[in-house]
Amino acid sequence: MGGCVSSCTRVAVINWIESDQTRERFHQGKTMIKKVLIGIVCGAAVLTVGILIGHFGITKGGSSGPSWVEDVAKDVDQSLIEKFLSEVDNIQIQENLRELTKVPHMATTAGDEQTVQFMLKRWQDAETGLDDAWREEYLVYLSFPDPKNPNKVTVVSPSDTVLHAIREKEKTYNPEEDDPAVVQPYAAYSPAGHPKGKLVYANQGKPSDYQVLNQTVDLRGTIAITRYGGAGRGAKAINAAPYGVIGVLVYTDPLDINDGLMSDINETYPHSWYLPPSGVERGSFNVQFGDMLTPYLAAKEDTYRIPAEDITGIPPIPIQPIGFEDAYILICALDGENAPQDWQGAFNCTYKYGGPGFKPTSAFNGSDVKLDIFNYEEVKNSSNVMGIIRGSVEPDRYVIYGNHRDSWVHGAIDPSSGTSVMLELTRVLGRMVKQGQWRPRRSIIFGSWGAEEFGLIGSAEYTEQYFAKLSERTVAYINVDIAVFANATLSASGMPSVQNIIFTAAKQVDAPGLVSTSVYDNWIKYSNRTSPAHGVIPRIGYLTGAGSDYAAFAHYLGITSMDISYTYDRSKTNARIYPAYHTAYDTFNYASKFIDPGFLSHQAIARTAGNVLIQLADSLVLPLNCSDYAETLEDYLKTAVSLYEEKLESRKISMEPLKRAVANFRSAASHLDNVIRTSDLANETPLKVRAINDQLMLLDRAFLDPLAFPDKYAYRHVIWASSSAGQPTFPGLADAFANADLSGQSSDWNKVHYHLSVASQAIEGAAQTLVDVI
Repeated sequence: MGGCVSSCTRVAVINWIESDQTRERFHQGKTMIKKVLIGIVCGAAVLTVGILIGHFGITKGGSSGPSWVEDVAKDVDQSLIEKFLSEVDNIQIQENLRELTKVPHMATTAGDEQTVQFMLKRWQDAETGLDDAWREEYLVYLSFPDPKNPNKVTVVSPSDTVLHAIREKEKTYNPEEDDPAVVQPYAAYSPAGHPKGKLVYANQGKPSDYQVLNQTVDLRGTIAITRYGGAGRGAKAINAAPYGVIGVLVYTDPLDINDGLMSDINETYPHSWYLPPSGVERGSFNVQFGDMLTPYLAAKEDTYRIPAEDITGIPPIPIQPIGFEDAYILICALDGENAPQDWQGAFNCTYKYGGPGFKPTSAFNGSDVKLDIFNYEEVKNSSNVMGIIRGSVEPDRYVIYGNHRDSWVHGAIDPSSGTSVMLELTRVLGRMVKQGQWRPRRSIIFGSWGAEEFGLIGSAEYTEQYFAKLSERTVAYINVDIAVFANATLSASGMPSVQNIIFTAAKQVDAPGLVSTSVYDNWIKYSNRTSPAHGVIPRIGYLTGAGSDYAAFAHYLGITSMDISYTYDRSKTNARIYPAYHTAYDTFNYASKFIDPGFLSHQAIARTAGNVLIQLADSLVLPLNCSDYAETLEDYLKTAVSLYEEKLESRKISMEPLKRAVANFRSAASHLDNVIRTSDLANETPLKVRAINDQLMLLDRAFLDPLAFPDKYAYRHVIWASSSAGQPTFPGLADAFANADLSGQSSDWNKVHYHLSVASQAIEGAAQTLVDVI
């Protein structure tokens, strides 16, 4: 009995214990379930709140991530371009030009300072100005005529009797041309002097002209009369001096500027745009650009200056420009053999070499021509006016837009047409910035350059002062100097990579005065070419010389550059430039009456150049095309092979390295274009976009070789250096070949081989910058 009780009791205890544990587990389970349910409810609540926050954040803020993410991925806004185009006002441009041309504003004069103040006032305006504007000062070496001793040119008898005096001041047709600040026609940087000698006619003053003339006439002690064109201004005297010529006159032949018209009674200004008989083209007669006393250094107060006697590239003998009314009198009185047919001009007489001197039947028989030149040189303060709009995403990348401000007289077309356009661009863009409607991705720098007419001085000094910063950071340079030569069609020059962006802009702008026709469609009618890649397209020229302020940016810094203008129909005139160029007649009246009545071509240029500016400043990927560059290099190669390969092979000089380099550049360009085309760069990391943009931005820098052209000041770009050979191919190779072919000397053929290697390796090196990083 006792065992049974004990066993039952044990079972009962065990059952009690187990039931107690079960209850505990049950309670624990309930607690766990409660916690899980609470967690689920809380998680759902958090998720719901997150969705709501995300929804309203996207709706209200535009992005669920940091604010900079959208900015970094943003591309150019076409609606903003349309707004810009609609707001560019031709009447505003007209009024800008009226203000800019009120007084003559030759560099460093009181009129120039007046335009400096006008630019600053506009760019510092609270409603339409830029983020900042200031002036940059340089002390530069300039040349002026002495107002107390005007330059004179006379025909004098053996007894020094004056038989004829050249007009010292242009004829006045309108009051503004009689302004006391109108500078006498002169040749800047011509030395003072008083040469006297028999007159000869030397055509355009090219080396070949003097060579031909010297075969017939003893040039020692003579005065040469030359016409504009063919050779640079200063070169006409530089080329003459080795032959013993002691003075030079230069004039504009009516054949070259007026389509032969000569009478101001009913043919020339003030009846048309043609140059009147007394009109004289002023100009700078130096060969190099930049301040001549501070080569490769910014011309600041404490900068080292070379001695003036060490300056090169200026006339070694006195030279003076004159009007064609006086040139007619002199040339038609000359004795000697008839000049070649291609030396003949518009005068109704046969142009002769000169006996030297005048015909026995002339009233000037036995007489000399005398130059009394009183020019002097002076170091003076010249100002650039600078303005900026700061970039929002890449403020350390610069798009530079420039135009010089100084003129020889009133300068309505050169340069104030460009300045009036630039002021309208900054008014429209500045107002957008001030009103918070827009800020460019990249920074925009505006430059109103000083002393350009004396040799591109303001822009050259700027590039020398900021060489490192501009080299590292500048995307492109846009030059609009003479905005409107005439009102027929667009004209543009630049590196091949800018072709696409200019075309794009031109397609979005209406051609002035034409219904449903774009600037692009109008342009292609006047000047076109056939591209293997694009078919028939407008022809864009190349920046192979130093005609305006793009020179230092393109040739010295290797910055992708362009020059844009509106111009005339070259099938209807032989004018080498607009006829009032650098004369007292380049006034507001001339511009508004004969060049662009209504200022619609000015408006078209403002819209086109401004469109290019916005796209360069705002595009996610820089709109520069490497394959278009490759096409140009292939064209250059084709010309070089055709002209040079046979003779080079005969001298054991192979063109294969050049062929390989161009082929490799094409391959690399195609590769980069394909990367850009196939990548969704808006969703890539910003660094990938930046890397591609750097490849595009720095392409022209890759063609720089500071040792390639030791005899050409500031020319470092192997593809676009100036050339005297006149062939559309690699300039160093072309010039070296022409020289070697003429001399036949082995040392000159070695230079050909050298320049072939320079071009090959520059192109190969540039190609390597376009491939993937290794």
